[in-house]
Amino acid sequence: MYKENTYKILSNDKIAKDIYKMILEGDTQYITAPGQFINIKLDGKFLRRPISVCDCDSSTITIIYKTVGSGTEYMATLGANETLDILTGLGNGYDISKSTKPLLIGGGVGVPPMFMLAKKLIEAGQKPTVILGFNTKEEIFFEEEFKSIGCDVRVTTVDGSYGIKGFVTDAFDEDYDYFYTCGPMPMFRAIENKVTTSGQYSFEERMGCGFGACMGCSCKTKYGSKRICKDGLVLEREEIIW
Repeated sequence: MYKENTYKILSNDKIAKDIYKMILEGDTQYITAPGQFINIKLDGKFLRRPISVCDCDSSTITIIYKTVGSGTEYMATLGANETLDILTGLGNGYDISKSTKPLLIGGGVGVPPMFMLAKKLIEAGQKPTVILGFNTKEEIFFEEEFKSIGCDVRVTTVDGSYGIKGFVTDAFDEDYDYFYTCGPMPMFRAIENKVTTSGQYSFEERMGCGFGACMGCSCKTKYGSKRICKDGLVLEREEIIW
């Protein structure tokens, strides 16, 4: 179930190169699982902007976004006490019941949903290993936040300017029984060639409505066509057609 509401911006701060963290105040009751997203209406833009939920509590939603176009560039100019029209409770989110030794893999702006997921797994008595992948040191964010909640954190950079040089797959070991990931498709393909267990992929996809009406983000799976915005964003490894 999704809901449209007005949310007040509490803060909107730059935390890394082209990366901003926004905290919104408002109704959070429709966010029921880690990995869900919100869809933000912006002045002068026909389509809303879908952004993954990084964290939420009884009255606030935290999102992290990258300025990659006119919409997100406009978002970066917004200040405290301004308001946004937002759809919440979108997407299916991750199922945390599948793992006992979870491996979380986030690449770039695929990192934010891993944070709420890690918190929920820890609340369920699990200790996640988290791999965060970036291109370079200046793009890194939330390493300390993951450590502060009790995660074993590994950071990779493509250029070797921080952490492990290379890609997220260069930080793997065999001590996991299930994986969760969010990031770009090239990363997914590399992960698929490396993992040895079942897992869940959260797909980044261009979409129109965000709640399954327009069919613009449909994809084929082994079990038929699914809408990424409604039947996803999260798909299980076994159903994906690569």
